[in-house]
Amino acid sequence: MDKILIVGIGNLLCRDEGIGVHVIQEMENMKLPDHIDLLDMGTSTMDLISYLEGVKKLIAIDAMKAGGAPGTIYKCRPEDLLPEEKGPISLHEIGLLESLNMAQKMGMKIDTVIIGVEPKILDWGMELTEEVKIKIPTIIEAVLKEC
Repeated sequence: MDKILIVGIGNLLCRDEGIGVHVIQEMENMKLPDHIDLLDMGTSTMDLISYLEGVKKLIAIDAMKAGGAPGTIYKCRPEDLLPEEKGPISLHEIGLLESLNMAQKMGMKIDTVIIGVEPKILDWGMELTEEVKIKIPTIIEAVLKEC
């Protein structure tokens, strides 16, 4: 089977910003097929390239401010993260896009899906807001549909 890498991105110290990591922690308690690997990337997305060898599908989970209600789940592709005009872009997106760009230049063809979750609070604290926390089973279901 083709290797699938599921990556949780985010900062556990900034409430809903850590949703990707929380999802990976929950999935670590599940029995998954051997061809699926889980990775808690934290905020070190620039290091992702070192984990992509042999990966055919990458599923990244991260907080994504897109204007929806807190807990809204989005599905997009890397090209959807490119800014239409010059302006700020999150460091997570830069690291993810740079790693994928480098992988492509190295001849890797990785089908990539990003599962984004609308955060409510991005401030100091380790607990997810209730609106985001209750979505973890639905997020995991969305991730597993991509496998």
